[in-house]
Order: sequence, then structure tokens, then C-alpha cells
Amino acid sequence: MTAQNEEAAQRGGSEPSFPGDSSLPDSGPLLRPSIPSHVDNPARRALLVMAKQPFPGRAKTRLVPPLTSDSAASLYHCFLEDILATVRAAAHLEAFMPVIAYTPAAAFDFFRRLAPDFWLISQDGLAPEAGRALPTGSPTAISTPRPAAATPSPSARTQQESPAHRPGRLADRLQFVLSTVLGCGLRQVAAINSDSPTLPADLLSSAFKRLDHPQVDAVFGPCADGGYYLIGVKKPPGRLVTGVQMSTPTVLRDTLAIASEEDIRVDLLPEWYDVDSAAELNRLSAELAAHPERAPATSRFLTTQWTSTSSSQP
Repeated sequence: MTAQNEEAAQRGGSEPSFPGDSSLPDSGPLLRPSIPSHVDNPARRALLVMAKQPFPGRAKTRLVPPLTSDSAASLYHCFLEDILATVRAAAHLEAFMPVIAYTPAAAFDFFRRLAPDFWLISQDGLAPEAGRALPTGSPTAISTPRPAAATPSPSARTQQESPAHRPGRLADRLQFVLSTVLGCGLRQVAAINSDSPTLPADLLSSAFKRLDHPQVDAVFGPCADGGYYLIGVKKPPGRLVTGVQMSTPTVLRDTLAIASEEDIRVDLLPEWYDVDSAAELNRLSAELAAHPERAPATSRFLTTQWTSTSSSQP
């Protein structure tokens, strides 16, 4: 690591030099960063951050109350800033392409401004320039940002615009982005949530080290609420994702049961927690009171917003 990269990793800055692969062709659903990469990614790995644009009323709604809709959206924006900084730091520990899997499709410009050093892919299977559904075949390429929109044939347009060809449920969207990125020529792809702002960078790098093991097919990072904060795979996950009812206390247990049925060899990372309730927000606040450096943007928000909100509660 160069001194410049080390400094960037420490401060979470968006310096150029994050892993990409210039050998990948130039058309398809995965959009290149606007800041070019200068670091090799010989293992052909990618880490996806599942993210949504922080609109009031659509982001962290389970934290309303105690937060207002506006405050919850602002808090989630801080989560994104801190998580992306963690991903940047992890990319220097274990080389991978940093990718934001975003929603809605209209959020392309927001995420391009937020993280110009990240690759982008729409969770919804829609192209950013015209709101078109992406082709549903097996994508094998990567595109430059905001390519000129091609006019699809009538049959292609029908297929692309059909709701049946666009992912809807979280499970379908997760399957879509993991499969699509793997189809672009990557060997290992992991995805994380955007609800765990203090997730340590070494857990992310550890996921890829474990996927390197020939006896491991998939890696999961368990959450304290019964779900998982990370999934890492070497091939499209299929029923590991689509066969499970998401957002329930038994997500990981049900996933591991399917893995057992299908002889998929799983390794588990250490447990962490996401923040979807007032109790988890209190836990986060306590952690950051002792260690604000773990999520600086979130810590600043909680110092000014959550402390006053929580102190006003009976």
C-alpha cells in the first residue's frame, strides 16, 4: 500500500486507486467509477453495499418513532458515509472491487456523487439513463458511466419492461445483483447491508479470505437479530437467497437449512448487529460514545440528534 493509499484508508477518503479490472469489457449493467482505478484485482472479487437513497419516509422507517422521518433519513445518510469508508479501508486489506447496489434506479446520480470511486449497479434491474430494465440474459460485461441509451427492439422492450423480469422482493434483488456481478467475470462476490455503520473492516476482508478456502462455498456474517449482515458466494446463490423469507428472526437459520439440503459448505464470520430498532440505536449510541472513530459521521449525528431526542423521552 502506498503512503497516499494508507492515508486515504485511515481517513475514509475517496482517493483514486481502488480495485477494479480494466480487462473487463465495456458494455453491460455494472457501471464504472468516475474516479479511475489503479490497483489490480487479480482474485476478481467484488463487495456490494446494498443501499437505498435516504428519502424521508423510506429510509430507516422502523426508527420512526423515536426519530422523525427526516432525522431517520439523515441518520441513514450517515450510515452510508461510514459504511463506504469502511469498505474503502477493507479494499486495502484484501483487494476487491467496491460496488454500490442501489435503489431506486433514479438514485444513480446521488450515489455517483456520494461515492465516485465505487462501481454502481441498480438493484431494480433498471438502466440509469432512461429508467429502462436491463437485459435479463447472462451479462458478461461492464459499462462506462451513463452510456448512451440504445433503442431496444420491440420484443426486447417488452421483455425489459415487464415487471416479471424486474426484481422486486429484497431476496430477488439480492439474487439479481449477486448473479449479475458474478456473470461479469468475477470469482467471488460478497454483499453487505447498509444498517451496520460500525462493522469492522477486517470482517469484510476476512470474508474473502474464507471464500479462498476450497472447502467453503459460501460465507455469512450473522446478525444478532437472526439475519445476516454479509453473504459471500462463488456462484449465484439461488435458493440460499430466494428460498428464504427475509426480514424475519429466522433468516440465517432457514438459510443454513437450505445450505445443508443442497450440500453447500458454509463458513460463518463473527456476529455483528444492524440498527433497526430503538434498542439497537441505543446500543449503537453507547458504542460510539466510547469509540466515535468507528463511525464518525454517525457519531456526530447521534451526539447532536439522538442524545437530545432520547433525553426527552419519559
